[in-house]
Amino acid sequence: MDWTSAQLRSLVELTRRGTITAVAEALGYTPGGVSQQITALEKATGRQLLRRVGRRVELTDAGETLALHAERILTTEAEAVEALERTRNEVSGTLRVGLFATAAAEILPPALRQVRETHPGVTVRSRDMDVDEVYDAVAGGSVDLALGLDYPDVPIPRNPSLRVRELSRERFSLAVPTGTMSGRSDRSGRPGRSGRSGRPKVSLADTRDLGWILPSARSYYGRAVLTACRRAGFEPQVLHEVTDTAATLALVEAGVGVSVVTDLMLRLRPSCLDVLELHETMERHIVVVCRSFAEHRPTVAALVDVLRTSAGRRPSGGRQQSGNTLLTR
Repeated sequence: MDWTSAQLRSLVELTRRGTITAVAEALGYTPGGVSQQITALEKATGRQLLRRVGRRVELTDAGETLALHAERILTTEAEAVEALERTRNEVSGTLRVGLFATAAAEILPPALRQVRETHPGVTVRSRDMDVDEVYDAVAGGSVDLALGLDYPDVPIPRNPSLRVRELSRERFSLAVPTGTMSGRSDRSGRPGRSGRSGRPKVSLADTRDLGWILPSARSYYGRAVLTACRRAGFEPQVLHEVTDTAATLALVEAGVGVSVVTDLMLRLRPSCLDVLELHETMERHIVVVCRSFAEHRPTVAALVDVLRTSAGRRPSGGRQQSGNTLLTR
């Protein structure tokens, strides 16, 4: 059959995502480009692979059959690329990387500088995506590896076809409008003490009568925060459902609610707000994800090593503290 990898990948993604538009977003194509790929694949196979059902499309029996085999073909092709790459003495080639907004701003830039210095033959192409979608993107082959987040309270389901390697851990603090928690006692009735960071220390339960700014409860992040609050004995009052970190910090600064933050998140936007240490341990793990068979591919292994080094050198500071008020630069 005279088909291409791009055509097969479009078909496979359609089985996962259900719409041409969603496939286009996942692969970085236009919807018209995806339709052209599927049309060309139908011409190559001589079979109708899709049928329209209202505004959606669904695969025909022939489409389902080909999609099943297409996934195996793409996996075999990727394994062949890895094997060929191992026969070269130099580390060179192109890697497609998926990443979420914070990683794009703070983690990838220093890593790319190091890649240029140590592995000039490696070209990195990156694509910003929703953090909860990076695992499917790697599994589906639309990117070679990705930076993602994992939460101990709501761990990402482990796909046996993927390798998830931890780069660093971040502990959450509580971001509140300036002066909001001044004079409050912690849940033991005693004035809040300073934690190891030098910040005042409070409990999540101290926010039970405050409004919250959180991502959707459908996201892993939103579910992780809700789980921690419920463990502390209360249901947070979510006033603003926001995914963007910079927007969340702006809303906290404006005095409309509280949220949890990490030092990495705080560097995304200069803000004037109070940051308090939590009695509870809430963490997120920054991870790098690749397919199991590609773990030892020279270019993949080289970039993972660089990301590990970059994450280890990443400063925890980069801000000034005035009283309880955090001024991020």
